Parts: sequence; C-alpha cells; structure tokens
Amino acid sequence: MELKIDIDTHSGFCYGVVRAIEQAEKYLGENKELHSLGSIVHNNIEISRLREKGLKTINYEQMSGMKDSVVFIRAHGEPPSSYKIAKENNLKIIDCTCPVVLKLQERVKKNYRELKQIDGQLLIFGKNGHAEVNGLIGQVDGDASIIEKQADIESIDFMRPIYIFSQTTKDPEQYKKLCSAIRDRIVSAGGPIDKFRAFNTTCGQVSSRHPHLKEFSKNHSVIIFVTGKESSNGRILYEVCLAENPRSYKIENMDEIEASWFKDGDTVGVCGATSTPKWLLEKAAGHIRQLSL
Repeated sequence: MELKIDIDTHSGFCYGVVRAIEQAEKYLGENKELHSLGSIVHNNIEISRLREKGLKTINYEQMSGMKDSVVFIRAHGEPPSSYKIAKENNLKIIDCTCPVVLKLQERVKKNYRELKQIDGQLLIFGKNGHAEVNGLIGQVDGDASIIEKQADIESIDFMRPIYIFSQTTKDPEQYKKLCSAIRDRIVSAGGPIDKFRAFNTTCGQVSSRHPHLKEFSKNHSVIIFVTGKESSNGRILYEVCLAENPRSYKIENMDEIEASWFKDGDTVGVCGATSTPKWLLEKAAGHIRQLSL
C-alpha cells in the first residue's frame, strides 16, 4: 500500500509548553527530582518520559504538606492561593506560567476592580475546572461566572454591566459567536450595552492553528490527530479537523492506529494539539509507514 505522509509543521507544543518543559528538564539535569503542581502537559506519553527523568506530579493537598522544597508551576498558571501556600511552607517556586496567561491574569484582576465599582458581572469563557480557568477566577476570589457553552448565558443578568474574557486556548470563532449572542441579549433586554466589554484574550499562536488545520485537513485524504485524552485544546482542534475531513482519527498511542483507515494512494496528514510533542508526531508517521509496508 502506497501512502504519502506529511507531518504538519504548525503542530506540536506551543511556546508556553516548550518553555515549561525546557525549564523542567534543565532543573532535572542537575537534580534528582522536581515536583510539578498538576500535570506539566496534558499528554500521558510525554508525562511518562519526564517521569523517568524525575518529574513528579503533585496535587494541592500534597503541596500543602511539603516544607523547604521546590515546586514547579506549569504554563497554565496558578491562583494567588498557591503562591500563599508556597510562601508559608518555605517552598521555592520555579514559575513557568506562560507569559500570555500571566498577562491575562493581570488584565482580569485590573478590570475586575473597575467592574465592581459599577456592580458588574465578570464572565470567563472556558472549561470548568481547567487549570488556567482556576488560575483566572482565583485572581478575583472566585467572583466570576464560567461560561462553557452558549446555553450557560441564561444565568446572566443582562441589565447589569458585563465584562468577558476567554481562556487562551478556546476556539476564537466560538468565542466570537458567544460574545455576539450576549450582545444581542443585552440589546433585546434594554440593558447597558455601553458597559459590555468583550476582551480578545485567545492566544494568537494557538488561534492561528484553527484556520491552518482546516486547510491541512482539506488537503489530505486521512488525518491522524495525535493528542492526550485530557487535552482540552486537543478536543477543540480535533473537531476542527473532523468538520473538514470525515476521515479524521484521534489517537494517543500508536497501537490505536488501524491499517483499515488507509487505502492505496492516500495522502495522510499527521497533526496534533499544543500539548503534543513533535517527537510523538514523528513516531506516529513512522508507525503508519510500517503499516503500509
């Protein structure tokens, strides 16, 4: 079976994840272990690779019980409460919060103060429980509503001022539609439309992958999308591929790839999430080549 296999040059770790993993590996090159508060990346295969180097994933309860040690903060960022625990427990922090996320945290905190003066509501478009979202609502002591889907706006008071921010890895088109729906509801309710502010806070590097993957999916017979099962970004980007190409398949491990997905003469596009390492995309491409022999 003859297949032409292409690896998407735009796929792979985003800048924030690359920076975090480089810092973790640098520390582990000189020390036996490092404790990461939460998974450094939502990809189990990459986590296993780093675990062999000495990276240990801990939760908040475990961090609270640590003293005089080192804690690694991943690209997703953390709420102020995590820094408070670290200070109280004399924990040194290696802070790898993505600069884009850090800027967003600061904008949320600053605009929240302004919003409270006019009795407004703060909305975060994101996944409930996601590490980045937890870090954002932590900036305002939890005084924000998380909007996961358009139906969630029914709980909003459209007669009060509204500011909305987006989790950096959300689909920019979905965010645009959501903001438009909120704007329409404010107008129809006779609410203060002049006090509605929608902040453009999706990451430019991540959002540019959406239109690129649409074209990449159209231009190949089969799409193999490599992502960790826990990756929120992976689920979103896979849906982008599937909408353009029904022969799109999502995998995490090589043994999930089936020979029946391919036929002679197919062009196969291998791509992935912002939490998928390049080496894993290359491994998937190599596995497909072996299947075609």
